[in-house]
Amino acid sequence: FQINLMILFFKKKQTENKDKITLICSLLVHAAKIDENYTEKEKKIILSALAQLYNKNEDELIEVLAQAEKLEDQSNQILKFTKAVKDYDKKFRLKVLETIWKIIYSDGVSDIYESNLMRRLSSLLYISDRENGEIKKNLIVKLNLWRT
Repeated sequence: FQINLMILFFKKKQTENKDKITLICSLLVHAAKIDENYTEKEKKIILSALAQLYNKNEDELIEVLAQAEKLEDQSNQILKFTKAVKDYDKKFRLKVLETIWKIIYSDGVSDIYESNLMRRLSSLLYISDRENGEIKKNLIVKLNLWRT
């Protein structure tokens, strides 16, 4: 009986973890779609981030991405997505913001909608404007996108 309870507990934890990863992935998809140009390059960035978050094979990661895309299509707000991210520590939240900046700059530019989203996200995730700006600046330098 006790072993069965332990198995149920671990299965529930795995499901909860997968649900959180799907919600976080939905946030990444939302960021990718906000400029109305959801590209294969952005999907690759999201899958790469998923691989770091979630130790599963490529088929399972693609399944999570498909579920996240459906969830994002059905949602009209990001609060449910950001709530899943807030459950993690600050280092993790910073990594999520960095991933979103990578998605935004995958086409070399950040438009007004993307910039607005990042200001909202940094606030919702309890990340200071300074820290968010540092992430953005470091990524711009890394991608060699400085405009003179």
